[in-house]
Amino acid sequence: MYFVLHEIKNKTSVSKILFTAAFIFCFCTMVNGQNRAIYKIAFGSCSEQRDPDQMWAEVLRQKPNLWMWLGDNIYADTHNMDSMRAYYSRQKNQPDYQKMKQSFPIIGTWDDHDYASNDAGKFFSKKNESKENFLEFLDIPPDADVRKHEGVYQSFVFGTGKQKIKIILLDTRSFRDTVIAPNGKGNGYVPNPEGDVLGEAQWLWLENELRNSDARLHIVVSSIQFLANDHVFEKWGNFPKARQRMMDLLVKSKPTNTIIVSGDRHVAELSKLNLQGLSYPLYDLTSSSLTRPWAEPRFEKNSLRVGNMIYERNYGIIMVDWGKKGPMVTLQVKGKNNAVYLEEKIDFGGRNNR
Repeated sequence: MYFVLHEIKNKTSVSKILFTAAFIFCFCTMVNGQNRAIYKIAFGSCSEQRDPDQMWAEVLRQKPNLWMWLGDNIYADTHNMDSMRAYYSRQKNQPDYQKMKQSFPIIGTWDDHDYASNDAGKFFSKKNESKENFLEFLDIPPDADVRKHEGVYQSFVFGTGKQKIKIILLDTRSFRDTVIAPNGKGNGYVPNPEGDVLGEAQWLWLENELRNSDARLHIVVSSIQFLANDHVFEKWGNFPKARQRMMDLLVKSKPTNTIIVSGDRHVAELSKLNLQGLSYPLYDLTSSSLTRPWAEPRFEKNSLRVGNMIYERNYGIIMVDWGKKGPMVTLQVKGKNNAVYLEEKIDFGGRNNR
């Protein structure tokens, strides 16, 4: 059975981009004798376009309502924009990916390897040309608002009434200051105490998106990890002032029921922080990599981790069960043959989750 759940409000003209018919369908199930809508979002990161063994068939079997790219949607690592376009074309034209495009909307942001090169930031000389390639990959129309500002940040709202989900796609590359590597070597970073991640225009946009939202669930997409802060690789923690600014903004704006999802790391994990001033725990679910996991498992400290690290190829799932008091959200990391590597249930209606 299909249940129509539709409202698309997106200043980037998403209805022109993603939907030949203006409907999104939700799976309906019986919960305590009631017919209730379950909204399913799939997402992932770090997909090497040359790999013949992609995860697209696995994603299709999940029958999600939406796919979200978290970044590293291809591995370009180039200043040659013709080469980048060819890499995007190879990814886009994979048969199962084409089936995904025909089955449900696809949205997303970028990370370093599809933006420019490893760990690149705001000084990439061809960011405008790279943006055009990215928007073409996602079939963004010429008149979309995202084309009217620098960067690729944008937001989407799905659902109606008390079943609205707002998805906020951040751009953590176009405005990000330089990471600081000891001795100039890129095998780990130390904090850049005054550095920024989003840039002032994006910060102002984000505050408006959070403050002026009537959604009952917010999903913030950050290509790099936000909560995990003990490792020395790319993360918001490399810019402690920006990380604190984000926490302060969440506390100040108090968006209803917020979850962060991230990619980049080539492992998957779930982090959780009870942030003072926020009435619910803040989760950051990292899903990575679709094709390039770590060659060998190794221990990495994360004082905020819930459960174990996942070293297998994976993608993420968010299932939203709309109850009367609020959404019940199930977070999953899944892999080949429908394997479930991690699962966490968050009862935003009951608030019994601190």
